[in-house]
Amino acid sequence: MATRSAFFNLYRHGFARVALATPLVRIGDPMANAAATLALMRAAARRKAIVVVFPELGLSAYSCEDLFHQQALLRAAEAALAWLLARSKSLPIAAFVGLPVVVDGLLYNCAALVCRGRLLGLTPKTYLPNYREFYELRQFTPAPDDTREIEIAGQKTFFGKMIFKLKEDPRLRLFAEICEDLWVPAPPSSYAALAGATVIANLSASNVVIGKHQYRKDLAANQSARCIAAYLYSAAGAGESTTDLAWDGHAMVFENGSLLAESERFSHEGQLTFADLDLERLEADRMRQNSFGESARRHEKDIARFRAIEFSLGIPEGKISLERQIPRFPYVPSDPATRDARCEEVYRIQVAGLATRMRATGTKKLVIGVSGGVDSTQALLVCARVMDDFGLPRNNILAYTMPGFATSTRTRSSAWQLMRAVGATPEEIDIRPSCMQMFKDMGHPYAKGRKQYDIAFENVQAGERTSHLFRLANHHGGLVVGTGDLSELALGWATYGVGDHMSHYNVNVSVPKTLIQFLIGWVAQSGQFSEVVGKALTRVLGTEISPELKPNQKTEDVIGPYELQDFHLYYTLRFGYAPSKVAFLAWTAWQGKYKLGEIRKWLEVFLRRFFQTSQFKRSALPNGPKVGSGGSLSPRGDWRAPSDGNASVWLADLKKIPAG
Repeated sequence: MATRSAFFNLYRHGFARVALATPLVRIGDPMANAAATLALMRAAARRKAIVVVFPELGLSAYSCEDLFHQQALLRAAEAALAWLLARSKSLPIAAFVGLPVVVDGLLYNCAALVCRGRLLGLTPKTYLPNYREFYELRQFTPAPDDTREIEIAGQKTFFGKMIFKLKEDPRLRLFAEICEDLWVPAPPSSYAALAGATVIANLSASNVVIGKHQYRKDLAANQSARCIAAYLYSAAGAGESTTDLAWDGHAMVFENGSLLAESERFSHEGQLTFADLDLERLEADRMRQNSFGESARRHEKDIARFRAIEFSLGIPEGKISLERQIPRFPYVPSDPATRDARCEEVYRIQVAGLATRMRATGTKKLVIGVSGGVDSTQALLVCARVMDDFGLPRNNILAYTMPGFATSTRTRSSAWQLMRAVGATPEEIDIRPSCMQMFKDMGHPYAKGRKQYDIAFENVQAGERTSHLFRLANHHGGLVVGTGDLSELALGWATYGVGDHMSHYNVNVSVPKTLIQFLIGWVAQSGQFSEVVGKALTRVLGTEISPELKPNQKTEDVIGPYELQDFHLYYTLRFGYAPSKVAFLAWTAWQGKYKLGEIRKWLEVFLRRFFQTSQFKRSALPNGPKVGSGGSLSPRGDWRAPSDGNASVWLADLKKIPAG
């Protein structure tokens, strides 16, 4: 990534573009099908894909039935393969194509991997369906257990169980299985994944009946997730015989269970479906899930049967933009229905965590500081729902707003509006007198009339608020509910030992700022609380984020936009990506709002604060529930790191990002 064009090349960040091809086939006409295959290979290569997957028996057509026992068809299929090999020498793409192959007098249904004029290998189908409309055992032989060398189409190649590893990027390791292989309890791809395969191709000719497309999706998604792999499924479409069956040309790409792309079904023309796979994500997920490696150890004999075949393809150079959808808010689903369900679940997790803590301690009262900002607002809503679930009055919530030297009229009035609307017992404690006493005791210039707004000035106020809350909890027999969120903890934007850091139980501890904002909006619109509460929540959401510890203080001017920093946090914490890749993803997602220079600037702030200056705060976090797979920063859970680390290697990688 030394050059600017390299930074903007998706392949330089661990991505690989793949294609699924659904050609219009002619039954029993291998040469015509080879021509259609070559045309789609060329089209896929023009779009910079390096792997393309065709349907089962695509060179002959799947629905030939007893024609497969005709020597003319079998010889024509081999000739078509030789023709395709000769004419694809200059194409920088690897293609899985299907054809019938005779080996030692037996006929096999095979997936051939064609790359730059070479036949890298032939993978035969293992499980042949012979029920209902399927009669494959009538024509074909199941795959043998061994791998042998054979000669076909003028080339020597391997026949059997193989994993194909790309020399230029060893993270791309291909394996093929065929249609019914996916339908069995232990698909061949399960063992191939344990043997190292990261991208699984399924050449299929699955006919269509009502509801079958969803069943296919479920199977492919689950297998992709179970194998922590990409799953590329391409089914036969137009041109196959409709004597008794119909075909929908269903193609789909999954990555660790997530759907990346899907074809248009029932197309009357050949088509290509593209997706950009994140090979680094797959590698990261396998590395973290140690049970994956343990499973491989337990199946050593099965995975030892796979032969590794290395091939060279050449990685496309120049600027190749990522066509994959990268959501701007990775912690918040973009689909409204999914987002509402996610908000409901997060809310319930928070409520369940606090309720369990209250039940364990026998506490009937909760103590919370309410500032008029989003974090304390969300925590207060959780407290209210817990009281409802326990059948306790909401006035058992002892809510305190504690204005300081820079508290605005807006936030103070919002806090009062919210406390009253929720039904808590509202109180106000002016912390300025006790802060002034502290300033006098420590000899701070502010006690002598000089306006010195330093760290001590800010933290004295934060400390006074927390001290009041803990002593009030002692006095009333309650628990102090924490309000600090995941984003603040990641950036170290929390005063050590005070309210946004310390509490008896923190319901927001693993919820990022962007998700909290969506949660409050969801509560305001869902009608779970009164209309009065909804109005108060809307007012809170319209307030600029600030701790209000000194005049004209704006949080995002110091630590950067939370929406951007939450993006950086997600890909750093969830996948461990290098800063250059995080920046590439951010540039892809936030084009039109943030320039690359701004992304680089705020990413540097994030890296310094996350890796070098803030871990000691996270090492002393109070209890609180983990809510999402995006991770938490609990020292007892997702994140264990040295408090005296440094950010040098991350800052060095940051230099790979173009400055302009």
